[in-house]
Amino acid sequence: MRNRRVNIVALCGIAVAMNIVLGIITSALGIPLYLDSLGTVLTAVIAGPVAGMIVGGLSNVITGLIYSVSDIPFALVNMSIGLIVGLVAKKFKFNFLTAVITGLALSFICPAIGTPIGIYVYGGLNGSFSDVLVMSLVKGGTTIFQASFLRNVGSNLIDKIGTLVIGYLLLKAIPMQFLSKFKKEVKEA
Repeated sequence: MRNRRVNIVALCGIAVAMNIVLGIITSALGIPLYLDSLGTVLTAVIAGPVAGMIVGGLSNVITGLIYSVSDIPFALVNMSIGLIVGLVAKKFKFNFLTAVITGLALSFICPAIGTPIGIYVYGGLNGSFSDVLVMSLVKGGTTIFQASFLRNVGSNLIDKIGTLVIGYLLLKAIPMQFLSKFKKEVKEA
């Protein structure tokens, strides 16, 4: 039992670092896949929803402390990814189809959580070219929530499905001997 806990803590630390580093790299390269929740996804599948939520929350808090404290509330989005992916992986076999369906669901769930935060913190704009779309939609009669939500769903379709599929492929490549270290130990009767 103790070894499993140590392994989970180590996995969480590595996953938080992975989220932060991948977020920085993809942001610098301007790639539409942010991958800043890949560590959250891997942890949630391997160690469960609680570990996934911890990784998601810590990743955003640390990134927020490094770059902008106003980004910390978005930890709720990454924590929801850990919760949902962890619950799905617990209930169903995590395969390609599960990854795609979960990514599709998260493409709508994450903007539903993040859009109100983005409106409160940044007025619904994110400083990218997509702000032109948001402002055009607002001038056309939609609310800032509707316009920002629509933009966020569009970018999340690419990011969340891509992240979940990459997570599935990575998990498939990890040796079972490694993954078995995270299984709950059964007590002998």
